[in-house]
Amino acid sequence: MIRDTSAQDRVLTPQPLWQRRKTVFIAAAGGLAMAGLLAWGWPALSRGLSSQSSVSLGRLAVAEVARGPLTRDVAGDGKVVAAVSPTLYAGSAGTVTLAIQAGDQVKRGQELARIASPDLSARLAQERSNADALQSEALRAEADARQQRAMAQGQLDTAAIAYKTAQNELARQTQAFEAGATARAQVDQARDAVDRAQVALKQAKELLNLKDDAMHFELQAKRQAFERQQLMVKDIVRQSDELTVRSPVDGQVGQLFISDRMSVAKDAKLLTVIDLSQLEVQMQVAESFARELQPGMPGEISGNGQRWKGKVSSVSPEVVNNEVAARLRFDGALPEQLRQNQRLSVRVLLDQRDNVLTVARGSFVDDGGGRVAYVLHDGVAEKRAIKLGAQSLAKVEILEGLKPGDQVVISGTDNFRGAERVVVSP
Repeated sequence: MIRDTSAQDRVLTPQPLWQRRKTVFIAAAGGLAMAGLLAWGWPALSRGLSSQSSVSLGRLAVAEVARGPLTRDVAGDGKVVAAVSPTLYAGSAGTVTLAIQAGDQVKRGQELARIASPDLSARLAQERSNADALQSEALRAEADARQQRAMAQGQLDTAAIAYKTAQNELARQTQAFEAGATARAQVDQARDAVDRAQVALKQAKELLNLKDDAMHFELQAKRQAFERQQLMVKDIVRQSDELTVRSPVDGQVGQLFISDRMSVAKDAKLLTVIDLSQLEVQMQVAESFARELQPGMPGEISGNGQRWKGKVSSVSPEVVNNEVAARLRFDGALPEQLRQNQRLSVRVLLDQRDNVLTVARGSFVDDGGGRVAYVLHDGVAEKRAIKLGAQSLAKVEILEGLKPGDQVVISGTDNFRGAERVVVSP
């Protein structure tokens, strides 16, 4: 026989009414509880569903946007340097004899060292002898010029007398001819003699002028040669005077590059002199701020529990190791007890703005290029486009995209991985 399902059938007994009502009540209570729980957790659930990731608040740094002053400055350590610190060099090769020691106080014009240079002394004597010889030649040329001019002048005078005599002879012959005492041929001869004398007189005058020009040029050449030699002697005398090394300023002897009785070459370093009456403070500034530094900007110098006002005196035109050297001059009387290379704190004011919208500076300025920021509201960090203005070491100016009271994530935004919305858990 084919087996049926009668063995699997079971007769169900209907539940009592009170038990069926209990089951419906329990189901209704559970539904209400689930609805309440869903209503209570819906904001957090919706934020979680709409966001792309979740980050702990402990991994972030948050700052509030507020209005207030913004001071842009550059601060750092500086060292005291002499504004005037000349280095003295050897004008000629020779042996140096020192008259001072490092650290000595010196006055302007005081002898610091002397260089013995036999070659320069011999050259000076030789050039002076050449100058004397050229002077003698110039004097001799002047005497010769006077003699030649006297001879030319004598020839001119003789020609003038001959011309006058010929004129007189012509006058006598003319009178005699008119009186019938002489022949016409003699009158013609006298007239020819006047013409010859006139030509001779003219030649004598031209010869004198040519002699004057020639003598003038010759004397000028002799004098110029003598003057040129005098200039050479003067230059060697100057070099000889530079063998005595003198202090160019009132100050203190700094570093000595040579020792006493040492032989040095021409243009070798000898020593430095520090003018302690003109001290400045030099600081290294990052290349990013170098474009904004200008001479005359106000600054502040501090050290040893004191503060002094200063001004930027100069900015180096070159960048070395991503830094630029700037110098500050004390604005007012020079503080006492300052020393070369002494360390001081320096602050330069670049810009001062009042009542601007600012927020604390953070990595978001560099990470997003200063174009976006994450604003934290109700546990969600939302990406927002912004526009930054002036920036200092501590704050940045907000031009667009934020308002006072906004909470901005200034650090740790790399955890967001560029998401538009991120849940921030406590």
